Amino acid sequence: MDSQQWLVVGLGNPGPDYAGNRHNVGQMALAELADRASASFRSHKAGAAVAEARSGLEGPKLILAKPNSFMNLSGGPVAGLLRFFSLDPSRLIVLHDELDIPFDTLRLKFGGGHGGHNGLRDIIAATGTADFTRVRIGIGRPPGRQPAADFVLRDFSAEERKVLPNLLSDAADAVEQIAREGLTAAQLRVHTTSD
Repeated sequence: MDSQQWLVVGLGNPGPDYAGNRHNVGQMALAELADRASASFRSHKAGAAVAEARSGLEGPKLILAKPNSFMNLSGGPVAGLLRFFSLDPSRLIVLHDELDIPFDTLRLKFGGGHGGHNGLRDIIAATGTADFTRVRIGIGRPPGRQPAADFVLRDFSAEERKVLPNLLSDAADAVEQIAREGLTAAQLRVHTTSD
C-alpha cells in the first residue's frame, strides 16, 4: 500500500444535462484538480472515470475519480476503487455540495454523519464506515420555499458563476493541502480565511 496515495472522489450525476448543476460541484472541483495536473480521465472497471495526478512535483499521488453512477449510488464505485488501489477509507477525500454551508464557503471535516446527503449516505453504507475526509463545498439554501431537491438540480445562477472558479480553485487547493500536510493544517487555512 502506498502511504502517499489518496483517492479523491468528486460527487455528481453523470451526463451533460447535470454538468452545471449545484449538485455536481464536487465533480467540477475534481476537474480543476485534473486540469492542474494535465491529467485525463479513463474508464475504470469499478464504474468510474479515473485520472492520476500528483500534488506538486514530489507530492502525494492523487487518484481522481468520478463515479459513473447517479449521486445516490456513489458507494459501489467508491468501495470498488478503494479495494482496487488497496486503500483504507481513511485515505479517501470526497468533494461534495453542502446545503448547510453558505455559497462560496468551504468546510473540511473527517468522519461524521451524512447530513441527508444521498451520495455520502451510499458511500458510508458501501464502505461500512463514515471515517473519511470530506471537502464540503457550500451551495447555500434554496430561496423561499423552493424544495432542496429542485435547488441542487439547477445550474448555478449567473451571479454565482462569476465566483464559482475561485470556489473550485479553493476546493482543489484544500485537497492538495490535505494530501501534503494533513487535515488539521488545511482546516486552519480554510476555516480561518473563510470566517
